[in-house]
Amino acid sequence: MNPSMLTTDQRDALQELTNIAMGQAGASLATLLDEFVDLSVPRIRIVEVADLPAALAELVGKNNLVSAARQSFYGHLRGEAIVIFGEPGCQALADLMGFEGDLGEQGETELLLDVANVLCGACLGGMMEQIRNFTDTGGPAELSFSMPSLMARQVTAGQLIDSKRVQWSHALLLEVNFTIKNRDFIAHLTMLMPEEGIDKIRAIVDEFLEAF
Repeated sequence: MNPSMLTTDQRDALQELTNIAMGQAGASLATLLDEFVDLSVPRIRIVEVADLPAALAELVGKNNLVSAARQSFYGHLRGEAIVIFGEPGCQALADLMGFEGDLGEQGETELLLDVANVLCGACLGGMMEQIRNFTDTGGPAELSFSMPSLMARQVTAGQLIDSKRVQWSHALLLEVNFTIKNRDFIAHLTMLMPEEGIDKIRAIVDEFLEAF
């Protein structure tokens, strides 16, 4: 099958799995901030790597300034989780968590990394929990994570990824955004997986479809 294709049933199944996992991430963020968090419907695309900058810009707004943190994951699945924060989301986070005054650049970076770590860990942990429930993994279905790191501060989304430095030809792009009512805050949790990840996801959702 062409790497750019998912069947309608595969896409629907993956959206259901992603929706549950993203919901767990939203619940973790709500607990951290003690606020109700709204989630969008997950968006799923397979894109050519050359089109990734434009795809991210389309998701979060072409001219909006953002900051972003990344966290690699590997094991049963492999890829990159990227949390993109709209500006001035950092100040909104600081207010919600009770910080007063100027955090400074270091303090703001630590805050963004902490929130990114919570979102990524909860989402991927929720996805792996579901996968263990209905697939024959042939062994422990585990993930390991790198430490989160800051990708960029106050740039446009199209500047986050240099597609020429990515070794993949296609990538599976999963995205959902988190907002907080009456707060100037939005975060986009995106997951990027390479070609072998697309094949693994296809196999997973096919098992999911067969189980129900």
